[in-house]
Amino acid sequence: MHSFSKTDGKTDRSKPIDGILVIDKPDGWTSHDVVARVRRILKTRRAGHTGTLDPFATGVLVVCINQATRLVQFLTGDEKEYLAIMRLGYRTDTGDLTGKPLEPATDVSGINENDVREALKHFSGKLLQIPPMYSAKKVGGVKLYEMARRGEEIERQPVEVEIREIELISGPLQLPGQPSTKTVTFRVLCSSGTYVRTLAEDIGKRLGVGAHLIELRRTRAGNCSLNQSVTLEDLERLAEEDRLGEVIIGMSEALLHMQQFQLADDEITEISHGRPISRQGFWEDETPARLCDAEGRLLAIARFDAVRQLWRPRLVFARD
Repeated sequence: MHSFSKTDGKTDRSKPIDGILVIDKPDGWTSHDVVARVRRILKTRRAGHTGTLDPFATGVLVVCINQATRLVQFLTGDEKEYLAIMRLGYRTDTGDLTGKPLEPATDVSGINENDVREALKHFSGKLLQIPPMYSAKKVGGVKLYEMARRGEEIERQPVEVEIREIELISGPLQLPGQPSTKTVTFRVLCSSGTYVRTLAEDIGKRLGVGAHLIELRRTRAGNCSLNQSVTLEDLERLAEEDRLGEVIIGMSEALLHMQQFQLADDEITEISHGRPISRQGFWEDETPARLCDAEGRLLAIARFDAVRQLWRPRLVFARD
C-alpha cells in the first residue's frame, strides 16, 4: 500500500487548486453535504467525491478538486476498509441504527466469541449481495432509497463483491441495560460497492439472529487513509491561513497505482496539444499510465498503442 506526502508551504491564492483532499466525514452529514462545504471553503464549483458514505457513517471521504475531478473515474473502484460495530438481536428497515426495528429483540445470550469467529469465516472471498432498499443504487434511473421512503420495495438483483479481509476486533459484548442484544466490532477490507450494512445482516443470519450496524467508520479508500485526513473545521482554518498545501494531495500522487513515465520537453509540447507521442517497444498492454514532467506534475493519462508504438493521451491537464 502506498502513502501520500503533502506539500509544505503557503497556498498561492492566484492559482486554482488541483488535487485531492481526504476528508474525515462527520456523523450526520451526507457525502453531498461535505462536498458542498468543501466547495464553499475553497471557493470553487469543481469538486466531487469518489465514493458515497451513508450519513451515519464517518471517516475517509476522498474529494477531488478542480482538474482532479477528471480523476474520479480512476479512483471510484478502489478497495475500501472499514471498522464496523453491529448490534445482534434485531434487524432494522435501513440495516443501521437510523431505521425502525423490524422485529422484537431476540435472546442472544448464547452467542459467544467462537460463534462469531466461525461465522466470519463464511464471509471471506467473493460473494453475492442484494443491495439494500435504503441505498443510493439506481434502478430505472431512480435511487432505491427514494422508493423505500415512499414505502415501495422492489426486487433487486444480487451483485458480486469481494471480502478480502475480515476479522473480529471485539465482542460479542453485552450492552448496558439491553440484556437481549450484544455488540460485535469487526474490521473488513472489501471491494468497492460492498454494502457493510448488508454484510452485518448476513452475519446475523449466519448466527441465527437479526443484526444491524450501529457504527461505521471508513478507515481507508484506495491509497487514502485516515492519517492523511482533515476535518472540515481544520480545512476551513487552513484555508484562512493559506496553508492548504499541507493537506492537498497532488494529482499524480493520487494515481500511485498507475505506472509513471517522465516526458522530454518536446514530448510535453505534443502531449499538451493532445497529440500522441512515439515510444518504441517498452510497453505491451493498454493499461493507463501517468505521463509527467521532470518535477512529477501530471500532464496526461494515456494508453499505449502497441501496434503503432504510440502513447495516446486519454486526458490532458492544463499546466500552471
